[in-house]
Amino acid sequence: MEKNCRKNEKIHAIMIPYPLQGHVIPFVNLAIKLAANYSFTITFINTQSVHHQISINNSGTGSDDIFAGARESGLDIRYRTISDGFPLSFNRSLNHDQFMEGILHVFSAHVDEIVGEIVQLSEKENCLPVNCLIVDTFFVWPSIIADKYDLVNVSFWTEPALVLTLYYHLDLLKQNSHFASQDNRIDTIDYIPGVPSIDPKDLMSYLKSSDIWTPVHQIIYKSFTDVKKADFIICNTINELEPETISAIHKKQPTYAIGPIFPRGFTKGPVATSMLAESDCIQWLNSKPERSILYISFGSYAHTTKHDIVEIANGLLLSGLGFIWVLRPDIVSSDDTDFLPEKFLENVGSGGLVVPWCSQIDVISHPSIGGFLTHCGWNSILESIWCAVPLLCYPLLTDQFTNRKLVVDDWKVGINLCDEEEITKDEVTKKMNTLMDGKESEETRKEIKRIKTVLEDSLGLNGSSERNLKEFVEKLETKVKRINE
Repeated sequence: MEKNCRKNEKIHAIMIPYPLQGHVIPFVNLAIKLAANYSFTITFINTQSVHHQISINNSGTGSDDIFAGARESGLDIRYRTISDGFPLSFNRSLNHDQFMEGILHVFSAHVDEIVGEIVQLSEKENCLPVNCLIVDTFFVWPSIIADKYDLVNVSFWTEPALVLTLYYHLDLLKQNSHFASQDNRIDTIDYIPGVPSIDPKDLMSYLKSSDIWTPVHQIIYKSFTDVKKADFIICNTINELEPETISAIHKKQPTYAIGPIFPRGFTKGPVATSMLAESDCIQWLNSKPERSILYISFGSYAHTTKHDIVEIANGLLLSGLGFIWVLRPDIVSSDDTDFLPEKFLENVGSGGLVVPWCSQIDVISHPSIGGFLTHCGWNSILESIWCAVPLLCYPLLTDQFTNRKLVVDDWKVGINLCDEEEITKDEVTKKMNTLMDGKESEETRKEIKRIKTVLEDSLGLNGSSERNLKEFVEKLETKVKRINE
């Protein structure tokens, strides 16, 4: 019986997202797509901390299986949780470096234990052995775990291919003194395969840092050594938007652009993914004219300064625009929650709405939204393009500076919030009005509608992303078959 089970070529994949909101969302959506469209069996593993935040903020119980609804619709997605090495009460955002140290040095032991347990149980009880590991590229251990349990190693990259290839070629950046040099060069970088040119100011924040031995830097070094051992890389991007970059990586190892990874119908799906409690903004938006509201959100994790928040707030008041502003209480820091200008909310009146969190898909797809002031997180960019909402770019950290280059310089679907060294209320006002109205606004809207069509076509029956996903699955099945023989 054991031998016959081993010849079963159906894919049973363990999926493990990086324990941050922006990584969990595309992982959940991909799990559903693989289970629904290709009959994968998925065992999805969240950290206990991520699970606790999702379940508390979506049901209040703290104990729900977030994939229960997906299974009710017939999908074979099992759910497990794992310790990240810290107690639930530990503030991972406030103690970022300590948290990253744990992810770097401790988390792999917990992964090894649970993967070994799942592999053993699946072979004994389900007659459906685990044969594939789909994990976030930023983990440092995938090749070790995959080799130990004889699993196909699939690296899922949740950001654009441009960011992937820059990290992938850290050795070239070092050799040419654009990174890890005592005095980094500031001239244009034109030697990265698949990247015609990029200015150093557009590199990810970690590649511009003077301290290159932080826990995150060590994670980057190890994970981008390990990813070169993966059997496949799948990317949440689109061939037509980054053709040269994807082609160059694909020549090194099999790489497939399968994005954008959205929930079916671009609506909230059966699986909760929000790690923060959502406010209902739809009734308020229903009362506003079409394309009249500026949506503002800086994501679930990044922080900014009180100065910038004050200038943005005062610029908003001067602009006279209607807005909905997602403003996390810890956006400046966990210790400073009083950051808005005095009487800001009184002065705004009914023209603006400030909430701690919301369902971005619901809000950004609402007809009253006319623009999006964003930190340039990759999920936010893809969602904004899908809804043809032009972007006002305010990158804060990591890939967001590189994403901004794609949005503003390459695709021309957005503009910069700040072109100077420091944000001022006058520039904020000018840029907000430019985004929402006028000749430049219409040109940006025209271009984003064109790019939206590219995204839609990629997910069509014969679209590039659907073809790539199908090819990836076929190659994966072939590799699994070869392992089983």
